[in-house]
Amino acid sequence: MSSPEVAAIEAQEARLVLPRFTYEDAWALGTLLVGMAREREAPVAIDIRRGPQQLFHCALPGSSADNDAWIDRKRRVVERYGVSSFLVGARFRAKGTTFEASSRLDPDRYAAHGGSFPVAVEGVGVIGSVTVSGLPQAEDHAMVVEALERLLSSYASAAG
Repeated sequence: MSSPEVAAIEAQEARLVLPRFTYEDAWALGTLLVGMAREREAPVAIDIRRGPQQLFHCALPGSSADNDAWIDRKRRVVERYGVSSFLVGARFRAKGTTFEASSRLDPDRYAAHGGSFPVAVEGVGVIGSVTVSGLPQAEDHAMVVEALERLLSSYASAAG
């Protein structure tokens, strides 16, 4: 069963596949997110991982240790399902239920709320995650999507 929300998020994930993801790319994505958050005065924490290794983390004014806990819970959903935390939640809602009620996973360890997005590389697949926490879930998700779109655009500009 699909919904317009599910289809839209699936399309974002299909489009936002990177040609590569190096340490420098993680830094570029992280600093891009920090700049966006500062412009918007967004009280967020940002986390970027490749596999189990944390490549970037930043907590901005107004964020708290609670945001780090949300990051961990949303990131675990991406690691388990291989898709964004927002998409997992949307798929459960499309079935008329919730992740918390139907996933059989510990809600203290997993949260299918928007904000964690898979880092996927062409020809390889999902290799990590980028997560934002501190805004309403749709806004956390949208900020990550916008940053990945900008990063992809920068690759195209550099190649062209």
